[in-house]
Formats: sequence, structure tokens, C-alpha cells
Amino acid sequence: MTKLSTVFKKFPRTFWVANTMELFERWAWYGLFAVLALYLTQSTDTGALGFTQSQKGIMMGTVTAILYLLPLFTGALADRFGYKKMLIIAFVVYSLSYLLMGQARSYVAVYLTFLMVAVGAALFKPIVSATVAKTTDETTSSIGFGLFYMIVNIGGFIGPVFSSKLRHIYGWHIVFIMAASAIAINILLTLIFYKEPGRVKNTDPFWSSIWKSLKNIITALSDKKLVIFLIIMIGFWTMFNQLFYTLPNFIAQWVDTSMIYNWIHGFSPDLAMAFGTQKGTIAPEMLVNLDAGFIILFQILISFLVMRLKPVNSIITGIVVVSVGIGFAFGTDNGFYVILGIFIFSLGEMASSPKFTEYIGRIAPKNKEALYMGTSFLPVAVGNLFAGIFSGPVYQSMSDKVSLLEHEVAKRGLHIPAISEKFTQDSYFKRAAELMHTNQHGLTQMLWNTYHPYRIWILFSAIGVITIIALFLYNTFVLGRVKKA
Repeated sequence: MTKLSTVFKKFPRTFWVANTMELFERWAWYGLFAVLALYLTQSTDTGALGFTQSQKGIMMGTVTAILYLLPLFTGALADRFGYKKMLIIAFVVYSLSYLLMGQARSYVAVYLTFLMVAVGAALFKPIVSATVAKTTDETTSSIGFGLFYMIVNIGGFIGPVFSSKLRHIYGWHIVFIMAASAIAINILLTLIFYKEPGRVKNTDPFWSSIWKSLKNIITALSDKKLVIFLIIMIGFWTMFNQLFYTLPNFIAQWVDTSMIYNWIHGFSPDLAMAFGTQKGTIAPEMLVNLDAGFIILFQILISFLVMRLKPVNSIITGIVVVSVGIGFAFGTDNGFYVILGIFIFSLGEMASSPKFTEYIGRIAPKNKEALYMGTSFLPVAVGNLFAGIFSGPVYQSMSDKVSLLEHEVAKRGLHIPAISEKFTQDSYFKRAAELMHTNQHGLTQMLWNTYHPYRIWILFSAIGVITIIALFLYNTFVLGRVKKA
């Protein structure tokens, strides 16, 4: 304990300021991102936008992919013009973009404002990581980055809790105000407390710096072993992101969460009200947010258990567990089984995700670790892009409740106005239930039993299985040959 307190004292003030800014930034980002799939697609009666699943998937996939690619350029901006200046610019763009996004209603306007949110996030990401790196040394970096990772998950957990409770009380607009406010706090932290860490000022022209970054990436990608691994890991990130892209919609459309609310209410009505809604259900984002909660509780334990495993073996094991978890989460309409699926998913995530970064660092030639680490965002970006496709057009054709009901209405020859600004999703469901002589629960069960929307779990888990097989072959043949050589 004494040794730990000694290490803590070595951290300068800027280290703690950077971690605090990361906390509020993750609070804002996940506070929105955890509910974004619902906001984009739910009925306009609720204040949501009523877009199709395809529109949602394309927007979330492409914008988030761009977010993970932009740090290649924004890092050069920070080195050129200074961390503090770029932080202020990042937070101003970030905060204003959240406010504008909350006012936008058309698809194009929402897309463009969300893209500006991504630009703000991309400006911030490389600066905070570099600040942590520059305010730690060989004796403090392990604990320093461990604290940083913990802060990421704490912010990612708190944000959705606040957005969930606030949106059910005050409406969707409060989510954007909350996110903008969290970023505004970071503006004050930067102006008052942030001190530029020691850095070598880059006097090269901006485009020269960009070209150097691109050349570094190209140099790293000349390593076939690295390229094959990155391509394989696209499958992992495609499956992984379904937790945020698709599961909130699946829970909202198909899963009975009232049983969870009633169970909690049975031993603590106050706790049920804290975690539930006024309708006696549990909001989808609260269930999905359990993933971050489990990581906060169990990451150290899981890291200890997989510590002796080789990185590739740990990644394979983790993806096996994630594939099982995703199957449980999407294969049922029982809320308790969904929670079990999310718990299993989180165990696999804890075993695989940290090892992904570790492995890239291990296969890098000496003195080229940073060069190789710069490629780690590439499969994350492409994985987000593919995740949007599976969450959008694929989910809409296989499992979207609105699309399946429209198909059933057409098959029965019922005459119901098309969904529009004047005739919302909720109105369409009510009218369909009336004409089919049932209630909303009965309508949902009929569609569930007729069209089997839960079968999408097979597709998502299959992506994981293909990734596992590819990693096994990679480990056996590609790495095996390298070891023999």
C-alpha cells in the first residue's frame, strides 16, 4: 500500500486533469451512444426520429468508422499547434455539435451533426492518450494506464445511467444537453488546470506531418503477419459492436423486461424505480450498460486468469466466450437470459480486447512498437463500418419488428396507412393490433412465433466462429512458420 501511494504521488497534476477529462468525455459519448440506436429508430410519438434500421446502421457505422480513422490526422494537428489549443478547439466543436444534433430532425442534418461530434472526439482522443504517456515514466506507466482504462469504463458506465433516467423524465433533448454540459466542464478544466506536457514541437508543415503518418502506417502494413491479423480481427469488432448497434433495438422490440422490474420490485421498490421506467420495465440501455459494470468489477480478476496465456490464445478464448454471450443475448425474449448473455459477453471481452493491443505490441520489431500500434485502429474502424451494415439492412430484413409487421399486414391484405410524420410507428402498431383482434403483447408474440427474429443470433455468432477458425489457422500456420524460421 505504501508503494502504491508513493507511485500516486509521482503523477503530476496534468495526469489527473487528463483522466478527469477522459471521464467526462466518455460520460458524454456513451451517454449518447448507448441510446443512439433507440433515438434514431423509435416512434416520433416519443420524441425520437423514426428512421429505419437501415438508416440507423449506415449512420452509426460510417460515422464511427470515420471517428477511428481521423486520429491519424488529428494527432499531427496536436503535435503541430499544441495540445492545449487543440483541446479547446476539440471541446468547443464537441459541445456545440451535441447541442446541434439534439435540434436536428432530418436524416441529413442528424448525420452531419453526428459527424461533427465524431470530429470533436477524434481531435480529443490522441491528445489525452499522449498526455497520459508523457506524464508517466517506466515506474508509473503500468499503474497510470491501468487507471486510465478504469476511468474509461467508469465514464462509459455513468453516462448511460444518467441519459436513461433523464430521457424518461424530461425527454430525448435532455440527453444532448447532458452530453454538451459534460464536455463544457472539460473546457473549464483545460482553461484553468491543464498544463501543456513537455513535448518536442513539430515545426514541419501540416501536410508533411500527415504524409509521414501515412508512410509509417504503410511501412507497418508491409508486415504480412500484421496485416493478416488485422484483417481477421475485423470479424471480432463487427460482432462486438452489435452490443451497441443492435441489442438496444432488439431488447426494445422483443424482450420482456417487466419480469426483471417485478423481481427487483419484490425486494426493493426503490431500487426498481431507480433502475426501471415508469412503465414497469427496464430500459434497454440499462441492460446493455451492465457490460461496462461487469468490466469495472471483474477486469482485474479476468486479466489475472489469462495472464499466462499467449495473447493469441487469450484472444481466441475470449472470442469463443463473446460468441456464446451474443447468442444468449439475441436468442431469447426473456430478460434474465439477456442479462446472462451480456455477462458472458463481458467475460469474453475482458479476456480478448486488452490482449489485442498487447499482441500488436509484441509482434512489433524493436523500436517500432509505436509504429505498429498506430495500425490498431484500422480493424476497429472497418469493424464499425461492417457492424453498421449488419445492424442496419441485415437486421431490418431479418428481425426488425416494424418491417416484419408491415410484411404481415401486406400478407393479410389489411389496409393501414403507411408510417409517416402524421401516422407514426406507434399508431401503425395500434391499428394493426386492432385489425388482428389482439393487444400489443399478443401482436409481438405472433410476430415472434411467425418470423423468428431471434435467429439473427446465428448470424452474429457465426461471425465469431469464422473469426475463431481464422485465428486458429493464423496461430498454427502463420505464427508457426515464423517460430520455425
